[in-house]
Amino acid sequence: MKHIISFLFVVFFCAYACNRINGPFPVYSVHGIDVSHYQNQIDWQKVAAHGVDFGFVKATEGTSLRDSFFCANWSEMGKVGIRRGAYHFFRPSYSAHEQADHFINLVEMKAGDLAPVLDVEVLDGVSRVDLLKGMYIWLFRIEIAYGIKPIIYTNQKFYNRYLSGHFEDYPIWIARYNVWPPRIKGGARWSFWQYGDRGQIPGIHGHVDVNVFRGTKAELDKFTLPAQSVLSYTAVEEKLLPLY
Repeated sequence: MKHIISFLFVVFFCAYACNRINGPFPVYSVHGIDVSHYQNQIDWQKVAAHGVDFGFVKATEGTSLRDSFFCANWSEMGKVGIRRGAYHFFRPSYSAHEQADHFINLVEMKAGDLAPVLDVEVLDGVSRVDLLKGMYIWLFRIEIAYGIKPIIYTNQKFYNRYLSGHFEDYPIWIARYNVWPPRIKGGARWSFWQYGDRGQIPGIHGHVDVNVFRGTKAELDKFTLPAQSVLSYTAVEEKLLPLY
């Protein structure tokens, strides 16, 4: 099987080596997108009809920013049956506790939704130690709140430079715009791959980030919230009171 997959990659690379991939990645069977206010209003019915299996939408950033299209995207994705997930853009120089509060206060999840995502791309002037400390706090808070380990999103270079050796028990989502899959240091294994940022999908004006999941649709279900996993906000605060 490994030899067959390697052969398919070689054939695919030879065909697309001089081109950016805009459509579905043929080697993988589960495809998705991620969006924010930059895509403006989206016709999710058309997106679903195009065969998109999952989508991540920006919810929050820092301690106060809310994506202006999050509520509309979140609601419409639920209606059309696309596996949906929400992400938080992490600002390492801000309080990790306050950033977790910000996400929890906005994002209400239900069984079948994909695990929350921590988008980590910048240092904002802090040290690597402080970055890792803040990430651990946010990830722990969110796992307690939603009953599932969050997904970590970053690009290949950032992961290898700052995150390698940590968070290896968390699902990893790597951005690498290439026909070759991510190569990350340490013992981690990526689960999601953002392979391009110029995808064109019916129902979305302009370009959109395109992704694949490393597995089958049945295996993707393992990254979704189980029934009755979300605690109330009060319960979260009671469990975390000793940390403040």
